[in-house]
Amino acid sequence: MFGSLCLTARPGGAVAAPQAPAAAAAGERRFEQHVRPLLVEQCQSCHGASRQSGGLRLDLRESVMKGGKSGALFVPGKPEGSRLLAAVKHLSGAPQMPPGRKLSDVQIGALEQWIAAGAPWPAARPAPARSANHWSFQPIRVPAPPRVRQAAWVKNPIDAFVLSRLESQSLKPNPPADRMALIRRANYDLTGLPPTAEEVEAFVADRSPNAFEKVVDRLLASPHYGERWGRHWLDVARYADTNGLDENVHYGNAFRYRDWVVEAFNRDVPYNRFLQEQLAGDLLPASSDAEKRSNNIATGFLAIGPKVISEVDDTKMEMDAIDEQLDTMGRVTMGLTFGCARCHDHKFDPISQKDYYALAGIFKSTRFMQTMSKPRMWFEHSLAGPEDQAKLDAHTARVKAHEAEIARFTREATARLEASLPAGAALPSKPETSFNAEDKKQLAALKSALDQLKKDAPELPGAIGLSEGKPVNLPIHIRGSFLNLGEMVPRGMPSLLASRIPTQMPADHSGRLELSQFVLADQNPLTARVAVNRVWRWHFGKGIVASTDNFGALGEKPSHPELLDWLAARFKTPTDAAGGGLGWSLKALHRLVMLSNTYQMSSAHRPEAAAVDPENKWLWRAPIRRLEAEEIRDSVLTSAGSLDRSMGGSLLPLKNREYVFDHTSKDLTKYDSTRRSLYLPVVRNHVYDFFQLFDFGDAAVPQGDRSTTTVAPQALFMMNSDLMIDAAERIGARLAERTELGDTERLKLMYRELLARPSNPREIEQGRRLLARLRTAAPGDANGPRLWGWAAQVLLMSNEFVTVR
Repeated sequence: MFGSLCLTARPGGAVAAPQAPAAAAAGERRFEQHVRPLLVEQCQSCHGASRQSGGLRLDLRESVMKGGKSGALFVPGKPEGSRLLAAVKHLSGAPQMPPGRKLSDVQIGALEQWIAAGAPWPAARPAPARSANHWSFQPIRVPAPPRVRQAAWVKNPIDAFVLSRLESQSLKPNPPADRMALIRRANYDLTGLPPTAEEVEAFVADRSPNAFEKVVDRLLASPHYGERWGRHWLDVARYADTNGLDENVHYGNAFRYRDWVVEAFNRDVPYNRFLQEQLAGDLLPASSDAEKRSNNIATGFLAIGPKVISEVDDTKMEMDAIDEQLDTMGRVTMGLTFGCARCHDHKFDPISQKDYYALAGIFKSTRFMQTMSKPRMWFEHSLAGPEDQAKLDAHTARVKAHEAEIARFTREATARLEASLPAGAALPSKPETSFNAEDKKQLAALKSALDQLKKDAPELPGAIGLSEGKPVNLPIHIRGSFLNLGEMVPRGMPSLLASRIPTQMPADHSGRLELSQFVLADQNPLTARVAVNRVWRWHFGKGIVASTDNFGALGEKPSHPELLDWLAARFKTPTDAAGGGLGWSLKALHRLVMLSNTYQMSSAHRPEAAAVDPENKWLWRAPIRRLEAEEIRDSVLTSAGSLDRSMGGSLLPLKNREYVFDHTSKDLTKYDSTRRSLYLPVVRNHVYDFFQLFDFGDAAVPQGDRSTTTVAPQALFMMNSDLMIDAAERIGARLAERTELGDTERLKLMYRELLARPSNPREIEQGRRLLARLRTAAPGDANGPRLWGWAAQVLLMSNEFVTVR
């Protein structure tokens, strides 16, 4: 172990090339939504297919990268010095584009962010037929588990489907993982935290046939399960604590939605109810005030998305927000990219512009903003109880009393001023300016105290969310522009599935409740497939459908289509049905997956299998993965003994609707809390550096997948950051206190505490040699906390610490 310390190598030593499919897909989506329409509307009349002023063409990627007669427009990834940005910003000395008018700050920002992201531009590809015969649109079948030759290996039907594919490729599954690897895998998969040495030792010693089943049940019952799987959901819900996009304003009550998600996972709320509360919780009947409060908080799902609060045009701001909510709803629940039909019929899927505006009318009829006029304020449900109102009333009374005191003092000071004036002299129009020095000083102090009192007003608890607006229909927006309207479209469901799922759209409310029922209808084949695929992805590193947020024609085909349908059917079948289903229970789905032999396989490399299936598409071994950003940080804090496991609440010390950036444009958000990473602030456009370094998702768009990149700064962070050094020092202090132990015993203890396994003789010998070198380098600390901290940091930096096998 002390000989393999390089974080930038994959387990086994092979250097990993950066791979970022999720980030690339998100970049391409932003291009299609914000950059391509801008180029079409503002640039291509002069720089398009029929005309290329200055030799510049802006409708093809290769032409954009080449530039025009004056040279390249920009270097991808480097917006500074861009000739394109200089032109659209109308900088001195640059040609002003478009001529005679300047793009808005939001449009310029979209171009700048696009260039900074490397100028992603989807590659041209043959357009598939817009056919309703696509596999994902077909009804879910319930296939019988296939017969296999190696039937003894099959523990549950999952194994039969996987083994059948393996046998068709002349492959065999790996043997079972060793118990130390298996419990570590299960702990991180279900809680995002490492097992303790005692938990590992107890599992290794438990020889009962249901030993692993007991581990799974214990982890599913842990409150940390909700934190781990709640974070996965928050990725697809694009959770953040600020609005982003322009003025970064604090969503002061967004944390309530995050905490609701964690609680819902811990309570194992059935997935169909979980989705319905988020889409239309405010419209569901409630048996108590507590249930109504919970339902209202759930609607934060659509409301917490990014918004251009300072957009000049009210209608554009509203329609952009509706587009974001509609596209999020489609991608998250059904894997459909409705946003691609805003400007024209979907190029690849059978989704028309009429379908888009039928759905958009539902969101237009939904209230998500308190005020659309400036200053704009998003809508919040009041969660105030009698005690909260009493505190506010008492504060209001204090403000009024202080205002009365200022008025009284002003009258008295004015009287004193009047008495001091010569006979016949009139009071000045603003008497305060002529008060004597002492009265001016006292009045200033009273006004300052009033200002502070108003700033200290208690905030009534609220929850960002949705409520009903005025039911309206929308016309088609030709090329997506609200300034160019076409035929009126009644609110309704996408025609792709509407014939299978008849829906009566109400005249007196938005239709969100009906939309939630459509999404969860038994005849809708997408929702259950998308859900089980998300769970599979987070257990196996890759979904059965690799494109977790896109089940359309541009998405990937399933690697195991029969398994996907079997899981989807089992997932949504009621528990009391013939044969028994899972009743939309996510915990039951985890249990089913994790108790299979497929999940419990070893991750060992077998050259003969890798030669046939190098990407492990057919699952002949368990995947090896690096811990995600939150898992790394939480594991380091756990090893140091400093992780604060308290749950819930906000760590952003700002009032609701307060600016995250002050007039200096400096983000003063702190991330030095020892709470779990789930609870650290997520500031859109300025995510915590550590999160960005270790591939945290983009909080502006749904992310059903995360990239895993390997870059040198990650290793530098593990060596030099305050987080790592502080943790190492704490561990070193613990070890140094064990004066009754010699070097060998302390090294063994260090392995047990940090890696939850016993060390081997080779590792102990390496450790002893390291200690000898450290003592030579720092003779004054021959057996103290610093020396043992250095040794501990070596293990914290190791591949094994940040890898699940």
